Amino acid sequence: MNENRSPILFVGAGPGHPDLITVAGRRALEAADLIVFAGSLVSRDMLTWARPDAECVDSAGMDLEAIVERMTTGFENGLRVVRLHTGDPSLYGATREQFIALEKRGVPYRVIPGVTAAFAAAAALGLEFTLPEVCQTLILTRASGRTPVPEAEDLAGLAAHRASLAVYLSGGLTDEVASALVPAYGPDAPVAMVYRASWPDEQIIWTTASRLADDVARAGLTRQVLILAGRAVEVLQQGGHAPASKLYDAGFEHGFRSGREPADE
Repeated sequence: MNENRSPILFVGAGPGHPDLITVAGRRALEAADLIVFAGSLVSRDMLTWARPDAECVDSAGMDLEAIVERMTTGFENGLRVVRLHTGDPSLYGATREQFIALEKRGVPYRVIPGVTAAFAAAAALGLEFTLPEVCQTLILTRASGRTPVPEAEDLAGLAAHRASLAVYLSGGLTDEVASALVPAYGPDAPVAMVYRASWPDEQIIWTTASRLADDVARAGLTRQVLILAGRAVEVLQQGGHAPASKLYDAGFEHGFRSGREPADE
């Protein structure tokens, strides 16, 4: 095998808008000879970063074997191959099985991370997930559906922590989501639904835990919906205030103000 061949690059496309890809991801697309992209979720506008002569293959109708075979053939032919995933490849990206298949073939790969939808949704809302003395934890999860969730990660159990909660891939499972949110946050707890965050047709719908399923059904949204809940969401929706961070408090001494060597935090 030619050791000078470029490894296959798994690139996080980000949440949708082509400008939200990382600089490294954009450079990878600009240099690619072959781009195998997840067309069911990745915006085709992302391909504007590709060269006119680059081959772009939509993997939406392909199974794992076909995807890996296409990437492997490109690699063996000396092409610079990019596998373009939505969001960040490490989150609901079905990447592990691709890595294993490539490793079995002796094909090298690298990962370029991307911006996940939860962060694009927070940006659209003006939401900070972690507010001092209110919430310092963000849970990224999904409801159990055709893809089961481990029993220890049951949504109701996670919601019981009352942390900031971002629920992916659950627009068609809102009854289950609501039944988990209501006991934890209360029936009137504000819930934000963000549809296709950062896309031109992005929608933000405010509802409550108890009205979630009805409002999603009324809007006709079942896919590409992110559901956000928690005390930070409540503070935002109700126009409340959280205690200010001590980081910028003039009376709070830390390493960068005291002249001492800064600590890790």
